[in-house]
Parts: sequence; structure tokens; C-alpha cells
Amino acid sequence: MLLGVNIDHVATLRNARGGVEPDPVMAADICEQNGATSITTHLREDRRHIKDEDVYTLIKTIKTKLNLEMAMAEDIQQIALDIKPYSICLVPEKRQEITTEGGLDVAGQLDKVTEFIKPLLDAGIIVSLFIDPDSEQVEASAKTGAQFIEMHTGAYSEAFGKENEEKEFLKLKNAAALAQKLGLKVNAGHGLNYENVNRMHEIPGLYELNIGHSIISRAVFTGLPEAVRKMSDLIK
Repeated sequence: MLLGVNIDHVATLRNARGGVEPDPVMAADICEQNGATSITTHLREDRRHIKDEDVYTLIKTIKTKLNLEMAMAEDIQQIALDIKPYSICLVPEKRQEITTEGGLDVAGQLDKVTEFIKPLLDAGIIVSLFIDPDSEQVEASAKTGAQFIEMHTGAYSEAFGKENEEKEFLKLKNAAALAQKLGLKVNAGHGLNYENVNRMHEIPGLYELNIGHSIISRAVFTGLPEAVRKMSDLIK
């Protein structure tokens, strides 16, 4: 498995006080030097953490790959078409949420999703759909033309160490198997940390894990290089 590091919360800390510190672009460089194989960042509609100038700088400076998380918003679609990141991950978005609360309802808006991602695919950008580990959503995703899904691991992460852990884990494992059968590649992320990430090894064929909050949280105490190296070692 590969490790994509989400640097959004470096920007969250910067924006809490204003100014330029800490710099998410510098954070991306440190992550790359210590085991990250891609940099993920979410350009939200309200620009609460990552700003337009951040992604325009990142696309010029990172040495690995930029994965741009985005909602179905035309202005952000245009930015993606302008900078042409290696990949985009289409996510649902609510202004009032603290973090992404669930997967994209691809099945309920199949035509809309298909139409939205077509220009991105035509531009040569790899498209991933962030969905709950649900067979209906997996099957719908396979119809859109997207090459990847990213399974929302939030329910599993919350259940880790509790009675329903196995139930939530099997949802991930079964969804991954179905996706691969339908020709999709599979990433995973949301809520994964240094304790619960190990079970991802039990899911055959997982391509990349996208992890942010846990790594940035650990970095407060140990430094960013150690935090990235530790997570990289755990998923190898």
C-alpha cells in the first residue's frame, strides 16, 4: 500500500491566527521526504483551510503526486482543469460539517456525477469517488467512468476495539472485493490512525491510504518527519 498524506490541518493551524505559518507547502515537502507517495489536500468551497494559492503552489513544487479532494462545484472543477493534478477525489461537502461526514451518494445522482467528472477524465486526470463501503454505491461508481473509489473508513475507525468492529471491517473488505471485480482500483481513508490502520493489510488489493488528521496530531508531539515515517512503516 502507498501513503497519501493530507496536509489540510497544517493550513487549519495557519489560518487560526493568519499569516503564513505553518506553511502547508513546506509540510508537503517534509511528508514527501519521509515516506509519503502523494499529497492530498481538500479545496473546500468555503476555503476554510487550503486556499487557491496553496494548490497553485503545490502543483509546481511537489515531487510526488497531488491528489485534490473536491466537491461538485464548478469553480473548483475549473481550478482542477487549470492545474491538472495527478488525481482528484470527489467528496460530498456541507458548509456546517467539521469534517467530511459520509460518502458521496453516487447511486442517487449517477447522471450528475458522470457528467461532472467527464471533463476531468477527458483532461487526463485520474478520478476517485469517496463512497461508503456499500455495494449499491460501488456498482454505481463503476458506471461513471471513474478509475478509483476511496472507501470511507470512518465507521470502521469509530468501531475499532468495540463490538461492531468486525461488522464494519467486513463492509470494507467486501466493498473492496466488489470494486476490484468491477474493474475499479481501491483507496481508503478517514479516521485511520496508528492503532487501527494495521487491519487495512487484511484487505487484498488496497492501493493507497489517505491519512491526515492522525499524522498531523502526532506531529505536534513528535515532529512531522517522525509522524510520517511511523505511518509509512505501519502500512508497508
